[in-house]
Amino acid sequence: MSTDDSSRAAEESKSELRQWGESLVVAIIIVLIVRLLLFDLFRIPTPSMEENLLVGDYLVVSKLHYGPRTPVSLGIPLTSIYLPGVRFPYERLPGFSEVERGDPIVFNYPPDEAPIDQKVHYVKRVMGMPGETLEVRDKLVHVDGEPMPLGRKMQQYWSVTKSDARYQIPRGRMEEMGISEVRRTRDEETVRVLATPAGAQKVHQRSWVQSIAPYVLTDDDYGNLTYPSDRGYTPDNYGPVHIPKKGETVELTAENWDVYKPVIVRYEDHAARQMTDSTFAIDGERTTAYTFEQDYFFAMGDNRDNSQDSRFWGFVPMDHVVGKAVFTYFSWDADRWLPRFGRIMQPIPDDDIFRNQTVMEQISSERRTAGRHRSYDSVQDGHRGEVPHPVQKATLPREWSRTVSRASSHEPDDPE
Repeated sequence: MSTDDSSRAAEESKSELRQWGESLVVAIIIVLIVRLLLFDLFRIPTPSMEENLLVGDYLVVSKLHYGPRTPVSLGIPLTSIYLPGVRFPYERLPGFSEVERGDPIVFNYPPDEAPIDQKVHYVKRVMGMPGETLEVRDKLVHVDGEPMPLGRKMQQYWSVTKSDARYQIPRGRMEEMGISEVRRTRDEETVRVLATPAGAQKVHQRSWVQSIAPYVLTDDDYGNLTYPSDRGYTPDNYGPVHIPKKGETVELTAENWDVYKPVIVRYEDHAARQMTDSTFAIDGERTTAYTFEQDYFFAMGDNRDNSQDSRFWGFVPMDHVVGKAVFTYFSWDADRWLPRFGRIMQPIPDDDIFRNQTVMEQISSERRTAGRHRSYDSVQDGHRGEVPHPVQKATLPREWSRTVSRASSHEPDDPE
């Protein structure tokens, strides 16, 4: 081979390498633009959104619904590494919809001490909107006084009293009945089941079931774990709390200061302190009121008794909202080591909390009909003043303090 041929071959090789390099750079830029402006991919590592989202589900999260955010930190693409001293102002581009009640949203975990876009990702469902007052009474969520029935694929613990301790829920039929878990209690005639409303209804229809009621926590020591602390709230009896709304002015009082001070300081970046019972200082100026600068939401997991959510750490600021979870593009069952083919490319319901009225009405009707023969307790107080809502006293399960729900970003350095 001549010298000219060798030189020509070397030039062609460099040209091919340059083309590959340029193609790789362009591909990375396209991926970054898509992830920044259009959609992102996340994986579900915990069961806090079951039965709507399962562990091992892979989600497509739309940033177009609420509008994509501009970066507020300078980081290395596709990693969690960022420059701690660099901050950019928060901006959100226009979207084609607003956040609505029932939306499954992915957001950055508010209490994290990091730039907003570097915080861990969580996925929850919006239950309370800006300007509303939310309260949980004996497990049932109320918004501005109106009850919000448990959705058909949401689940919680129920206390089941048996007429005979020998009868058992057949484990082979648990999945078919909509039951995820059965726990024994000290009382042999009582068991605790984790189930959807439909699952609770099927248990309720068993001939050996004497009564079924929501399993309501009443642990006196739980108050320090909820938001705000030291109020004696539990996840099952929480609030009422008023959710801040952009432009809304609230009167600051000694009673609501522990609710709003973290919002003012942490999310709206003001110095705030209480001077007297009725006087406060914001950025050094005395005041008795405060006007919020952005919207906030109250988010809860669909698996109500296995979810760390707004009941524990407070409101979700609008600038922390990443996008709306729209569908699962893949799902992996780690226990069976198989894909869940039936969940591939399946949309995620966003109005599930409104679909359960028929089930509640049916349970109420069955209770009235069966009352002539034997006594049944209600499964869920879905209609005010129509069905009693008995309270089953309980102690705090250990799992509560450890269960954390988050949507793990599809990156190797993100925690699971």
